[in-house]
Amino acid sequence: MIITFLTDFGLQDDFVGACHGVIATIAPDARVIDVTHGVRPGHVLQGALVLANTLPYMPAGIHLSVVDPGVGSGRRALALRDGQGRFHVGPDNGLLLPAVDAFGGVAQAHELANPDYSLQPVSRTFHGRDLFAPAAAHLAAGVALEDLGPPVDPEALVRIEIPEPEVGQNRIRAVALVVDRFGNVALNLKREHLGQTELAAGTRVELVSRGERFYAVFARTFADAPRGALIFYEDSYGSLALAVSRGSAAELLRLEEGGEIVIDLAR
Repeated sequence: MIITFLTDFGLQDDFVGACHGVIATIAPDARVIDVTHGVRPGHVLQGALVLANTLPYMPAGIHLSVVDPGVGSGRRALALRDGQGRFHVGPDNGLLLPAVDAFGGVAQAHELANPDYSLQPVSRTFHGRDLFAPAAAHLAAGVALEDLGPPVDPEALVRIEIPEPEVGQNRIRAVALVVDRFGNVALNLKREHLGQTELAAGTRVELVSRGERFYAVFARTFADAPRGALIFYEDSYGSLALAVSRGSAAELLRLEEGGEIVIDLAR
């Protein structure tokens, strides 16, 4: 059985290794695929988007995701089954649902409340090791979802708000959703938001970020622009994004996740 694993734990500490050890102890035959452990600490929206973007490329199995700034609070710990039969394990903070929705929505939801399938005592600050990793491993070992705890009404699950762009006739107000390690900025913008506007390679668009004006060229690849040029392009997940050829768009535009940018297509 495959377990995919996504967190904001990073790799400097022992958190990821401890979770791997728990999984290997409970389900030694399970194969773990580390999607990433580089989600920015506590950035639930980034984690949800990365999970939704990458899961179509992962084999069906158990999908363990932990970006959990509310650990130790009253938020629930969950195991879900989606409409296509995949299992999802993680906190009830909206992290799981964009990916679950892409696979048919929530077919079944249970709270992780059965102590037989967690490590005891459960740490107040490390549910990844003590609750989520054991639940994922027990599912991989054949434990029924219903055995992990009581059912939860899918309508009661916490949902995360993914901002929509404000689209005018010639101007679009967009939001930076994800900034990757190269400084590329994925926006909450798809081709369909542009309506009838055609963006051919080489089209120049005006951007406003933090009150400053910039010009970007629409490009198909990074190589289509000279070094240092700001480009507007469609990324590998179908989002419109900004990059600097061999540089950082986030640094140039002083743009962070959640920051707004205005795109003037008329110019």
